[in-house]
Amino acid sequence: MPLFKTRTATLSGIDAHPVDVEVDLYRSGMARDFMLVGMPDTAVRESRERIKSALTNSGFGYPSQAVTVNLAPAHVRKEGSGFDLPMALAILGAMGTCKGLDKHMSIGELSLDGAIRPVRGALSVAVCARQQGVENLILPFENAAEAAVVDGIRVYGVKHLAEVVAMLAKPEDFAPTRHTPSQASIALEDAAPDFRDVRGQTTAKRGLLVAAAGGHNVLMIGPPGSGKTMLARRFAGILPPLTFEEAIETTRIHSIAGALNPGAGLLRTRPFRAPHHTISDAGLIGGGTGSPRPGEVSLAHHGVLFLDEFPEFPRNVLEILRQPLEDRTVTIARSNMSFCFPAGFMLVAAMNPCPCGYYGDPTRECRCTPAIIQRYLGKISGPLLDRIDIQIEVPAVPYRELRAGEEAVSSADMRARAEEAAATQQKRGYSNSRMPTRAIRKDCALDETGERTLELAMRRMSLSARAHDRILKVARTVADLDHSESVSAKHIAEAIQYRSLDRNYWN
Repeated sequence: MPLFKTRTATLSGIDAHPVDVEVDLYRSGMARDFMLVGMPDTAVRESRERIKSALTNSGFGYPSQAVTVNLAPAHVRKEGSGFDLPMALAILGAMGTCKGLDKHMSIGELSLDGAIRPVRGALSVAVCARQQGVENLILPFENAAEAAVVDGIRVYGVKHLAEVVAMLAKPEDFAPTRHTPSQASIALEDAAPDFRDVRGQTTAKRGLLVAAAGGHNVLMIGPPGSGKTMLARRFAGILPPLTFEEAIETTRIHSIAGALNPGAGLLRTRPFRAPHHTISDAGLIGGGTGSPRPGEVSLAHHGVLFLDEFPEFPRNVLEILRQPLEDRTVTIARSNMSFCFPAGFMLVAAMNPCPCGYYGDPTRECRCTPAIIQRYLGKISGPLLDRIDIQIEVPAVPYRELRAGEEAVSSADMRARAEEAAATQQKRGYSNSRMPTRAIRKDCALDETGERTLELAMRRMSLSARAHDRILKVARTVADLDHSESVSAKHIAEAIQYRSLDRNYWN
């Protein structure tokens, strides 16, 4: 009774776990039986018909014996169509058609003619293969570029089942895919619009620079047409570039979600996600039916989550942001297991001060009653506001500033300053927004004047303990931008200024 084994992997969250594919051919009363065991989902069970057609149409035929396929370990649920290729290769191995799979891991979906279609999670599978000591990874050609960024394994991108069999017979005739950073990279200045296009809004630009330098969350409030969205869409362009480790993790998440373009390699620019306010809680946080998928907060990991028209989002959707804003992870519980997705994003939110948008505007009359305004602002809870470090008022741009001919500050200049401040923070071991509580007293020590300034603000504004810590972290970022070793009263004053809008509007 021919028995053959090969290896593949299954996805769980953003990680891949090894799976052994065991095939046994045996005589039975029912010829051409196909038995699949090992907790497969619907897509895996349907692979039987795809594999039969692919083997036959590729010229390999199909065994006359009954086929039993076991996906081990049996207690782990197997999901997706990526098991087609390893199961087909295991059947061919049992038939004696191909050999040499003991040092290979494979993944891919089969078409009826034997062509191999791309799958999700190729980068995670490559990481799993390296961890398992596998030397070679066979996967669809479109997924080869992203998997090739993992060192220590040889990645072979293939287009057809017959190509895989030929490669196994004469591996010296096939070259592995090489990672080429120059092809995967995108120039930062081309990745986002330039701040040079934004006229006026000096205060808002300064607040966004502080946010970019320290990794702080931002809320912008202003009338329609004042440039809030324009500012937000340029924000990702002034963030420090992704490190290699951050790029790997970001690419893995987008690969799992199926958000990578075919043939794309490593993501080199920070993600910018801007979901519509009609999004569901599962769409924002992640989850859904079956195996949970990453939500927008995870797709924005190491990047920016922009929520325009902030109060228009459902209250329950906004409130579930509180946990990922604090913990930088999302945990989705199921009856049999839990899934953890990274969610280390920077929140940039924009909103009008009232439903009509002109509350407090000196040139336009607001049509909203006080009750309507309070109901509108009340959609944003105090605990959520407490987690937003920087609050910026974005007024309408005066005509003279709009028509001024002077050159505005560019994204490149702002990014250079943000990178310099971020490098200073990395010497301490963390960005200011993630500063541990125990380090605040040491890194944010105040002189007597600074102490009095902060104490007065705490009393007058009735700030919480969380707001106290966040003011100190923002002040530390302002000091880093000023190349100051200590946090002075002027740094505290600027940080307090960024916490005043919630008291002006919500009180």
